[in-house]
Amino acid sequence: MTVADEPSVPPHVLTTFGLMGHQRRLPGGMGTSVLIGDVVLKPAGDDAEAQWLAELQQTIAPAGIRVPRPIGTADGRRIVEGWTASPYLPGQHERGRWAETIEAGRRLHEALARLPRPDFLDARDHRWAHADRVAWGEADVDLGHGSSSRPDPLDLPRQLVHCDLAGNVLFHPSAPPAVLDLSLYWRPPAYADAIVVVDALLWYGAADDVLDLVDHPDARQLLNRALTFRLACELHPDHQGDRTPPETWRRVAALID
Repeated sequence: MTVADEPSVPPHVLTTFGLMGHQRRLPGGMGTSVLIGDVVLKPAGDDAEAQWLAELQQTIAPAGIRVPRPIGTADGRRIVEGWTASPYLPGQHERGRWAETIEAGRRLHEALARLPRPDFLDARDHRWAHADRVAWGEADVDLGHGSSSRPDPLDLPRQLVHCDLAGNVLFHPSAPPAVLDLSLYWRPPAYADAIVVVDALLWYGAADDVLDLVDHPDARQLLNRALTFRLACELHPDHQGDRTPPETWRRVAALID
């Protein structure tokens, strides 16, 4: 990964984690993660969710992938003034490796399959949580672009799945893929595959045949929900940054249909 100079972590947080040195902001995501030496610091968001994730990432052992382990303080804390720390995992995002990205997600989901649904999912109120509820008919919004926010019923087994894999799987020539920034939702595993495919079509210039990677009897439904998820997220009032051109949404919707 490349990094850009841009300090942002308070000195007291660095001291508590036992860190010192130059801060460099990491690209991707929300642009809020900072690299110091070989340690990544990022805002925790909700403390209860961050603590749960830290405990999960400390104990989870998925086969064939790397996940970042939390770094604690000398007194055992994993969150300091809203910041968490983890080791920097080398690797880079590579466009086109969508089948391998989906496979890395499946390895993670296998390790998550028996975990119960955490309570913090119900308390989320950020735009991604809202968009997820819209995609599954649990909330309603005017999406425009010909997309309905009331999908047909779909009854599939659910578990914790990572719903932002496309930009969060890193590849390295001498190490297993690394799966970062666990954005977990209680949905069917194949829905996570569908989000990878929709993201690849919307933002990464993937060929149309990437749709074949969602090998599921309800592939069309899952892909439509993935597209609705991304559209509802982008139309949310809290969205900042560039917007995907309307013709791109229409093109991907037509491919799915």
